[in-house]
Amino acid sequence: MNHFKTNSKTKTMKQLIECVPNYSEGRDKSVIDAIVAAIGAVEGVQVLDVDPGESTNRTVVTFVGEPRPVCEAAFRGAAKAQELIDMRKHHGAHPRSGATDVLPLIPVAGITLQECAALARQLAERMFRELGIPCYCYEAAAFRPERKNLAVCREGEYEALPEKMADEARRPDFGSSWDLTAQKSGASNVGARGFLVAVNFNLNTTSTRRAMAVAFDVREKGRKAREGGSLTGRLLKDPDGNQIWIPGTLKGCKAIGWYIDEYGIAQVSMNITDIDVTPLHIAFEEVSRAAAARGLRVTGAEIVGLVPKRVLLEAGRFYLEKQRRSLGVSEEEIVKMAVRSMSLDDLKPFNPKEKVIEYLMADKEFIESFQNRL
Repeated sequence: MNHFKTNSKTKTMKQLIECVPNYSEGRDKSVIDAIVAAIGAVEGVQVLDVDPGESTNRTVVTFVGEPRPVCEAAFRGAAKAQELIDMRKHHGAHPRSGATDVLPLIPVAGITLQECAALARQLAERMFRELGIPCYCYEAAAFRPERKNLAVCREGEYEALPEKMADEARRPDFGSSWDLTAQKSGASNVGARGFLVAVNFNLNTTSTRRAMAVAFDVREKGRKAREGGSLTGRLLKDPDGNQIWIPGTLKGCKAIGWYIDEYGIAQVSMNITDIDVTPLHIAFEEVSRAAAARGLRVTGAEIVGLVPKRVLLEAGRFYLEKQRRSLGVSEEEIVKMAVRSMSLDDLKPFNPKEKVIEYLMADKEFIESFQNRL
């Protein structure tokens, strides 16, 4: 998307990036509103989506704009989160290490992933220099190869930070002191990546253990190999003493299992980091297969944040073909087929106009609001 058109003029945008910070607060609306207000107050930024989760105690915010205002808004959001969230008191189902837990920059138009990585590093350095927030740089912004994996940066979560700060090999890229500022804010993970689809698959069970087993079956990393293939057998090591892993069935996917109290069900929570390798509908089918093999059923899926339109179009066409139905239907009908087939409205209403990036960007009121901010 290189430009937005209105009836009066065309505004050419040379560069456009998306930012999807995750904040460690999903229950206190006043805190969430204050963080979003700090972001939205930056001229040239448009907030697209705010998605809080009560059980995860986490909120995903999506906003877009040109690089300079987006980075400024990201900084102000982190500053407000630092002010209002005390990680010493935080508990939730989702892994986390900081008040602003993850802060990725995503190229949309006219800018490369490498340029976003450079901006992410500058942002992390500023967050530490001006706010005292320790920061790891991950994915494309990583200074160390192993830190391309967010799980490595967030290993042990908030509770492990005192120990990690004291270890030169594990401490953040910016910050090495477990002072009062760091204790309150925790450590943020700032990075750059391509589009990611965050989705939770709903299971007809309340068992976290069974949900985790399904997650291990499908996620690319898989599970630790154990003697006899049992869950409690001795861990198997290679001749060099390294843990042996049994890979899962889905490439480009990270997943865990958890119980969500507000829904009363367990879920397989997944990040699809490469939608070209593993489209959403393929992940849905495979999680459903793996769940069935363990006597469970996937009742639907919950998309967290926003998705590119092609994700739903690809899914809709897949299920139309599966039912041997004609593909010669409208885009709207194809999207509806995707929503029905994966039961995206299983837990709450799913409105494509509010969840699909391109639909939001094509909305006339959105465009006019966005243009006025540039």
